[in-house]
Amino acid sequence: MKYLEGIDTAKPISRIGLGTWQFGSREWGYGEDYRTGVADQLVARAAELGITLFDTAEAYAFGESERILGRALDRCGMKEQAFLATKLFPLLPVAPIVEQRGRASAQRLGVASIDLYQVHQPNPVVRDGFTMPGMRRLVEDGTVVEVGVSNYSLGRWQDAERALGRRVLSNQVQFALTHAKPLDTLVPWAAEQGRIVIAWSPLAQGMLTGRYDAAHPPTGAVRAMNPLFLEENLRRATGLLDALRDVAASHDATPAQVALAWLIHHPSVVVIPGASSVAQVESNAAAADLDLTDDEVAELTAQARAFRPMPKLETVTTMVRQRLPF
Repeated sequence: MKYLEGIDTAKPISRIGLGTWQFGSREWGYGEDYRTGVADQLVARAAELGITLFDTAEAYAFGESERILGRALDRCGMKEQAFLATKLFPLLPVAPIVEQRGRASAQRLGVASIDLYQVHQPNPVVRDGFTMPGMRRLVEDGTVVEVGVSNYSLGRWQDAERALGRRVLSNQVQFALTHAKPLDTLVPWAAEQGRIVIAWSPLAQGMLTGRYDAAHPPTGAVRAMNPLFLEENLRRATGLLDALRDVAASHDATPAQVALAWLIHHPSVVVIPGASSVAQVESNAAAADLDLTDDEVAELTAQARAFRPMPKLETVTTMVRQRLPF
């Protein structure tokens, strides 16, 4: 496993993490055995492989993901080594509520302090000048070690730092070969300032695994609601998916591993893919040791920038039309 370098944190942060949105969440179709058994196996194996970054949120299954993750780390004896990241659901995120919710998350996780506490979404009405004083007090009383944000623009990330009066360590954003916009501003600024970009959905909900194309669309409720998997978008992604497969073949790797390796080729970036099996955890972790050539990175970047999914209005219209009974 590789770890972030050049950024001073209390614990090492693995370049490949484990996202736990699916822990306890019924929408992924996982049963009770996943919540009570498989999650333990995933967390234990991740820790064995050197993964330290575990990401959750109070919004995931209404806090159940935090509880499952905390218990799983206790059972494998790795809670002290883990860099635990969770997120505040930003409903009326004013200082007293931020403090209350942060302490509640720490209690669900079973820790005295949260390594990284993130604002899950920018609130369009409540500015960070009302939110960050609560974060600051959580840092001051030891409940939180580092503060982060999620889905913030660069300008709002910088505003949050000014409101906090110290670094906002990370910004967790949608970043993948299918969503390359963070390359324009967030990634360069993070590299310059010693900050971190955390890539959520780094495999685009499985689109970048190479399993799907226009002739082989996915099944399942979650992916059915993702416009990336519309036939037209899968067709538009042909060049990108072909490039992924070509690079994977040259390294005896999988397309998913190449997609992750492309992300962490950028020194300020870490990724938090989910996993439904131990084999997926192992495959994701192995991507940390996959070194792409500069030419391969350049080709994948060019394909990522060239990928143009259907515009939002056209996407919505197409999805509605496909679901009408006539």
